[in-house]
Amino acid sequence: MNHINELVCGLKDKDNKSAYQCLKQLEAVSAESDAVYPYFDTFVEMLDDLNSYVRTRGLILIAANARWDNDFKVDEVIDEYLKHIMDDKPITARQCIKTLPDIVKYKPELKECICSALRKANPQMYNSSMQPLVYSDIQGALKNIESL
Repeated sequence: MNHINELVCGLKDKDNKSAYQCLKQLEAVSAESDAVYPYFDTFVEMLDDLNSYVRTRGLILIAANARWDNDFKVDEVIDEYLKHIMDDKPITARQCIKTLPDIVKYKPELKECICSALRKANPQMYNSSMQPLVYSDIQGALKNIESL
């Protein structure tokens, strides 16, 4: 558990490459066991960070741990999570959108609220080069969710 604690602490490292490596390792552990799940509340706190990279890491790890969520923590924070579909930073929004099918896979009871949030999203708030990308991500996520 100590190693996981170090990785979680590393998620906020000022060196983004190092923080990204921590993210990747935590994602891999999350795919295999619930060892990262006890840090779920830390990932939720990351959603409010001023740094968009930190927000993105929190989003990814919440989704990666949805499979282990028997405490309904995802359900409790889903409204906050879905706000990031239209995050100030389009890269963070895109990462959020791409995680949503994984959440629905393990939390099917959230399908309707997630699909509703995706349908209400308005990518026109982003610059013209990002709008079609975000729109495409939304359509792709909806298609993936419907196929589950």
